[in-house]
Amino acid sequence: MTNSSQARAPVSFAEPRSFPAVLRANLKEVFFPDDPFSEFKDEPFSRRVTKGFQYFIPILNWLPNYNLNLFMYDVLAGITIASLAIPQGISYAKLANIPPIIGLYSSFVPPLIYAVFGSSKHLAVGTVAASSLLIAATIEEVVKPQDNLELYVSLVFTATLVSGLVQTIMGLLRLGILVDFLSHSTITGFMSGTAVLICLQQLKGILGLKHFTHHTDLVSVIHAISTYKNECNWRSIVIGVIFLAFLQSTRYVKKKLPRLFWVSAIAPMVTVIVGCLFAYFAHAEKLGIQTVGELKKGINPLSIQRLNFDSKYIYAPIKAGSITALIALAEGIAIGRSFAVMKNEHIDGNKEMIAFGLMNIIGSFTSCYLTTGPFSKTAVNFNAGCRTPMSNVVMSICMCLTLLFLAPIFSYTPLVALSAIIASAMLGLIKYKKFYHLYKTDKFDFMICLVGALGVIFVTMTYGLVLSIALALVRALLHVARPPSCKLGSMVESGIYCDVEQYPGGTGFPGILILQLGSPIYFANANYIRERVLRWIRDEQKISNSKGSNVEYLLLDFGAINSIDVTGIETLVEIRKSLLAKGIKMVLINPRLGVMEKLILSKFIELIGKESVFLSIDDAIEACNFSLKSMPV
Repeated sequence: MTNSSQARAPVSFAEPRSFPAVLRANLKEVFFPDDPFSEFKDEPFSRRVTKGFQYFIPILNWLPNYNLNLFMYDVLAGITIASLAIPQGISYAKLANIPPIIGLYSSFVPPLIYAVFGSSKHLAVGTVAASSLLIAATIEEVVKPQDNLELYVSLVFTATLVSGLVQTIMGLLRLGILVDFLSHSTITGFMSGTAVLICLQQLKGILGLKHFTHHTDLVSVIHAISTYKNECNWRSIVIGVIFLAFLQSTRYVKKKLPRLFWVSAIAPMVTVIVGCLFAYFAHAEKLGIQTVGELKKGINPLSIQRLNFDSKYIYAPIKAGSITALIALAEGIAIGRSFAVMKNEHIDGNKEMIAFGLMNIIGSFTSCYLTTGPFSKTAVNFNAGCRTPMSNVVMSICMCLTLLFLAPIFSYTPLVALSAIIASAMLGLIKYKKFYHLYKTDKFDFMICLVGALGVIFVTMTYGLVLSIALALVRALLHVARPPSCKLGSMVESGIYCDVEQYPGGTGFPGILILQLGSPIYFANANYIRERVLRWIRDEQKISNSKGSNVEYLLLDFGAINSIDVTGIETLVEIRKSLLAKGIKMVLINPRLGVMEKLILSKFIELIGKESVFLSIDDAIEACNFSLKSMPV
């Protein structure tokens, strides 16, 4: 091999970097994979300070270039999403079992904060159904709203503060990697299961029931309906079905004629207005149809004094805030990115975390509960032609005017109308086609999705989410513990080396076995890799013996291995010993920088010899063939 090595491409055996240099590089990849400060380099100090402020406060980036033309688009979009925010705010507050006015408050202050710190041009801020129900289910573990509404609302505000703190800390520490553990399958299953759950909860309003279960699982809901079926009000059922049919028909119009998106956008507001008029003129209370009740004029009162950290109750807000923080981040960032991609734009997930966190922290001080970027409102904002986050400011101004002058009007809103609005919105979140797509594409992903949905529906939202995440982590661990490997063969036409199982036309070389390892070598998979490599050798020897030849060289392609630990290195030593006992030599191909450094420091390179390390498969094969030809017969 040494005689042929003179013509091969040189392999770098440079002195390993110092520990601080390695640590700095690794931390940069973990926390700053997008290298956000690269554009600051080679800039004067004053310019770097300016860009630094623009980076951390995005409004400083787009506001100086703002003009009247952009404002016209944002005004239209802002008014449109405000018309959606009013019914959604009241409806989702009802879902969280808090006074409806808090739902309106939550669309006034948080959008202003997001307009300053948010990086998405299209995201519209508001409350969401899943987090509303999850907060209610968790806080009710320690206090019921009908028993002590004041304490219940205080704990909801505290949960919102906890959620904001978690989001802000994650953003500042650039821990977006934690949100990545909520896989797409987990989110799909959780959201679909939650949508079914919320639809079932709305049966109370549509059926006109005065009593209902405080549990969220399917069995409890069915039992409650069976128990209180005598309370059903046929008038409420008829009105609910009419409203639901109207709302669904507008969604159908939007689907068939996308340019008429505004029909679906204003439908909830139309439902509320019609419901208010009906309740006022028909005296709905006398017909047994419940309404929202008193809504006072005025903007958000301060609520910082209402935050409750009593040790008897604090567990529930911490639990609710922590879980909803991750869910709200995953949902909001995913939605923001999906709309940014449509415009070939980019949003910074870590800046979004800080924006969400700050708007929830300040929101908890100003009588707001948890907000994020709901899909329905963001889609309307995008379709209405928004150009910048100024649309959130316009929505906030509209909500301010509503709180100051129009709030009492909505006190006549029938609860059945709100139930119809929520149910209609949730039906759109049940992803039937996505379930089928996952089933056809990846059965394990389908199981993750299905477990999340069924866990939410039949147990609780928390357990459903935990079960789905646990199953997703099991899958990730299986990939780590059982990494892929393959035998490579040469495609004669192109000279490319491919997996011979995928491309049977790939040809091998007499006396040489080429294997590609597809993951880092860690303690968790080291034993499996050793057994798998030796099995490849055993299988190859059977084939070689049938052809009258023996395996003389094992070529390990390390190009895809970006890390190795001490256990992994010891495994390579053990593999080499087993190979030498069989008369087979080990050759490494293209070890990555971090791997090469550890192999040098552990003296493994010294053990196998630098002449057994090559930059390319072609160089290694050429050297091996030369040695095979040079061997005495």
